[in-house]
Amino acid sequence: MGKIDDKIKELGYKLPEQATPAGNYVPTVLISQSNLIYTSGTISKAADGSLLTGKLGENLEIEEGYAAAKQTGLNLLGSLKASIGDLDKVKRIVKLLCLVNSTDTFESHPLVANGCSDLFVEIFGERGKHARSAVGVASLPNNVCVEIEMIVEISE
Repeated sequence: MGKIDDKIKELGYKLPEQATPAGNYVPTVLISQSNLIYTSGTISKAADGSLLTGKLGENLEIEEGYAAAKQTGLNLLGSLKASIGDLDKVKRIVKLLCLVNSTDTFESHPLVANGCSDLFVEIFGERGKHARSAVGVASLPNNVCVEIEMIVEISE
């Protein structure tokens, strides 16, 4: 177990197993020439496998969206670990795209996305700071409240 795994455990988090793709795609793609790994969009799913559903601005509060984005971050790390074997290989979280299932009047998408961003900085420190886009969408698969994808630079 690496230092990052120890840090995750110390913080009281548990990474889920990598999710099985729901379609004709893979969870991650490594661009070996640049040491960049791209994840597929990962939905908000609780540790027990249940979906975290709802629409921000309608039946979910910012705090609930934040918690869902944080859990989605753990799901992303579980998938990343399954792909690269050791989270200590993470040189930098490069970019996040956070999609928030929200009403057309909801304007706090970045506050929801902070759940994932804060988690990555908590775990990786400076290496967890990243560029990010947080946008609202009319709907997401199975009415989940958040879907996030990321780009990560890893060491060899």
